[in-house]
Amino acid sequence: MKVYVSVDMEGVTGLTDPEEMHAGGRGYERGCELMTGDANAVIQGAFDAGAEAVRVNDAHGSVKNLRIDLLDERATLIRGPGKPLRMGQGLDRSYRAACFAGYHARAGVQHGVLNHTWMGKEIQNVYLNGEVCGETRLVASFAGSLGVPVALVTGDEAVCEEARELLGDVETVAVKKGVDRFSAELLPPVVAQARIREAAARALNRVADFRPCAPEPPFTLAVEWNSTAIAAGCALIPGVRSAGPRHTEFVTDDFSQIMALMGIFSMVGGQIACGSGVYG
Repeated sequence: MKVYVSVDMEGVTGLTDPEEMHAGGRGYERGCELMTGDANAVIQGAFDAGAEAVRVNDAHGSVKNLRIDLLDERATLIRGPGKPLRMGQGLDRSYRAACFAGYHARAGVQHGVLNHTWMGKEIQNVYLNGEVCGETRLVASFAGSLGVPVALVTGDEAVCEEARELLGDVETVAVKKGVDRFSAELLPPVVAQARIREAAARALNRVADFRPCAPEPPFTLAVEWNSTAIAAGCALIPGVRSAGPRHTEFVTDDFSQIMALMGIFSMVGGQIACGSGVYG
């Protein structure tokens, strides 16, 4: 059994502060250690359940956050920018299951710790085939397009609820309970990571219970931006059309194109926002 693990950071045990998410910020280095600890808990649970191989993808921001020197030596790690499939890089049909660690609620979810969708402030909402879509839905749908089910999601209580609404009886571990966007009631790492390891093993021991999240093609990705300038800039990308002053749409039969496009959106939208000062 081959297991794929996508690891984000906002839903990692113990983290609540935006500075902990970015290199140079207060607490970032410790955040990377905690992120690696959550990843290791999933890896350990996977091998407890009989996994033969585990591939881990660093899926947050710079994608240079996980500590390879602290990672369980039985796993491999995909790290660094330039990954065309971003949060789903390295996933293919050969994997029996996918696990999401450190994930967070979509933009606008009350009590969702560090809630957002793909970008911190530039995106108001993302829609997939007309339904509001967070990163959990986006990556689970990519996995589903390959026939791979999601077995485990860890993060805050809000993303666990989001995952169960989308995926049904998926295993979840809530490592924190949101008070507001930047505050939460936290579990100590030793407690949270023990629960993650147990849940990963439990999930993969009943992997036959899970079904891929597979929306029907064609896939329509709609994005509501916070800025007319970002929407106009992204509408220049071939295949993307303007659907309103702050809205873009893209239609495809190949879900991997959506994953790649979200990466391009990050580059274009981030550049426009960062260059527009207080109006960004």
